[in-house]
Formats: sequence, C-alpha cells, structure tokens
Amino acid sequence: MGALDHISDLFDCSSGNSKLKKRKQLQTVEIKVKIDCEGCERRVKKAVEGMKGVTQVDVERKANKVTVVGYVNPSKVVARIAHRTGKKAELWPYVPYEVVEHPYAAGVYDRKAPAGYVRNVDDPYASQLARASSTEVRYTTAFSDENPAACAVM
Repeated sequence: MGALDHISDLFDCSSGNSKLKKRKQLQTVEIKVKIDCEGCERRVKKAVEGMKGVTQVDVERKANKVTVVGYVNPSKVVARIAHRTGKKAELWPYVPYEVVEHPYAAGVYDRKAPAGYVRNVDDPYASQLARASSTEVRYTTAFSDENPAACAVM
C-alpha cells in the first residue's frame, strides 16, 4: 500500500458503511473442465472472456485445464463456466507429483490426473500412510548394510 493510500485511510471522513467496494486482487484461477473438441474449447473460452475483470484466458485441451488471469472471484468463474457451457467445472485439484511427500499413496494418486500430476490432499492420514513408525525404522535400520553399527551376524 502506498503512502498516499495510507494517509487517505487515516483521514477518511466517510461513514463506516461506505458504498465503495474494496479492490479485488489480481489472481490466477486454474479450473478443471472436460474439453473434447475445438468447439468445446471455444465455448469455454468465450464464456470466461465475457466476465468483468478477466484479462487473460488460456485453455489446455489435452490437460482439460482452463487458466484465467484477472480481477475475479474463483467461485464465480467456476459457476459461470458450469452455467454457460453445461459442463462440470471444479477448481484445479492437482499439483506436480514432486510437491507431494508420497505421490503413490492411496487417496493421492489419481489415474485421471494429467501426466506428472497427483491430487492435492491435505488429509493427514494419507500423508502418514507411507511413513513408517519409529519402531519400524529402528528394526529395519538395525540390520541394514548402510548402518556401520549393524548386527555383525549378517
């Protein structure tokens, strides 16, 4: 926030219930929509380009992904695509598989995801699914070849 904005906020003489709206933030919204052909691609792009505040729309047909950049509300973009095109739309649920600790754990791996992506799951059970407990780690490392203090019987 600039100095002039700060000063104008300090000396604001308007009443508390001002009709002025807060400025929206510039953001990037990624949406998953099933896109079969060029016609579907055009319909989705046309539906989003008509929204107020949209500055850029990119459609990746192979990944079934629409990227919208602008001063928009993500839930309104999803609702607009679903209403105008009649297709099921949802916020992009995938992240690159390098970001996730255990990408092949149950609940995280998704066969419908594009190549190199897995589901973004914040479930603590799924993240601990492939993690070994401390007693399991102690027993497996006790007989490991990499452990210099391992059992001499081996």
